[in-house]
Amino acid sequence: MTEKRISRWYFGGLASCGAACCTHPLDLLKVHLQTQQEVKMRMTGMALHVVRNDGFLALYNGLSASLCRQMSYSLTRFAIYETVRDMMGGANQGPMPFYQKVLLGAFGGFTGGFVGTPADMVNVRMQNDVKLPPELRRNYTHALDGLFRVWREEGVRRLFSGATMASSRGALVTVGQLSCYDQAKQIVLSTGFLSDNIFTHFLASFIAGGCATFLCQPLDVLKTRLMNSKGEYTGVMHCLKETAKLGPLAFYKGLVPAGIRLIPHTVLTFVFLEQLRKYFGIVVVS
Repeated sequence: MTEKRISRWYFGGLASCGAACCTHPLDLLKVHLQTQQEVKMRMTGMALHVVRNDGFLALYNGLSASLCRQMSYSLTRFAIYETVRDMMGGANQGPMPFYQKVLLGAFGGFTGGFVGTPADMVNVRMQNDVKLPPELRRNYTHALDGLFRVWREEGVRRLFSGATMASSRGALVTVGQLSCYDQAKQIVLSTGFLSDNIFTHFLASFIAGGCATFLCQPLDVLKTRLMNSKGEYTGVMHCLKETAKLGPLAFYKGLVPAGIRLIPHTVLTFVFLEQLRKYFGIVVVS
């Protein structure tokens, strides 16, 4: 008989919140770079511009919305993926095939993306507010204020603006993160050179972060533009056409800062998740 610990359903949300607190300035800079109509600044220049004009704390604009997003989007996708994976793994007495992990990750990510769309939209708006002229700023005081004001001033439908794009991105990033992490960790452990320790978690999550960045960047650019729009796009296809006019590389605008943000976020999320599982997980005897 052997004992192992499995995650509680909410551990993914908590781990993602911890990672978001560390990587939020990078996420903010990514949003600023993606919403430029023309390439005027790179990552370092944008960071200096934000700090110079609005102070160091401006790098944490929208943190409450980011945490709200993690507790809706990430909690949902991790809960679906890990709960179903552990149930199927327990029944089969072995790891799921990779294609099943991909399908499960896509379903969990799509669902989480839809649930987290309102918080994601407020997050994008709060992060991008400092770029707007003072008279055009929305000035949400926190995430709940932003959600309430969008509902009151623009209607419920506006809360789910970009939901298709956010859900599609959620599916891709979850495949890249959760499915690829599980597979990478499984392959690393099967070599016998490394045990289930923090270095293995770091290596597998680094690979997963790279996969997620490559898969979701085009949709991430479109999602950000849709959520931050003031009515200039009539829909997803219109946004796609307008972005395409800027050239193919426009869909990978901000790729480096996206990777710089998403890879550390992925690494920190899984390191936190593995520690939560190790010390507070449910003990299962097999």
